[in-house]
Amino acid sequence: MILPVFKLGTLALKSFCKPIGNRIKKQAGYHPRFRTLIINIAQANHRLSTKLQRRIYGHATDVAIRPLNEDKAVQAAADLLGELFVFSVAGVAVIFEVQRSSRSEARKEEVRKQELEAMKQRDDELSREIEFLKNRIDELERHAKTRGLSGIFSIGHAESTKDKVKAG
Repeated sequence: MILPVFKLGTLALKSFCKPIGNRIKKQAGYHPRFRTLIINIAQANHRLSTKLQRRIYGHATDVAIRPLNEDKAVQAAADLLGELFVFSVAGVAVIFEVQRSSRSEARKEEVRKQELEAMKQRDDELSREIEFLKNRIDELERHAKTRGLSGIFSIGHAESTKDKVKAG
């Protein structure tokens, strides 16, 4: 019952993250310190991606890379931050789900170990009981050989008579 509710909650959380990511995008352009930070992030990301593209396509990598204008940098960084927020929430949800699943498997494994231990104990008890019964059968066979068929049925009577004779 809890698993479908949890999965539905995770889906709802992911859905709520998209508007929050969009809100981050909007707010990114308004705060001066935050704006300079994201512009620097966007410029670094632009330089890195441009260098990677040039290497992939075999172009010269020592050519100067023109920086993005301020509005494009803010927009690119805001998009990057918004997507980063959405993916980080999704990643945390996945990690939480994996941990929950592993805990569940660990509990199941512990139950299986306990059941196996109980079966081993029961097996040991049955082995002892079988050994006791084998000894009892051997004892009955010995009495049967010494006294014959009538001795088997009067074992208890004969033993009590011997005890009386010894006591008397």
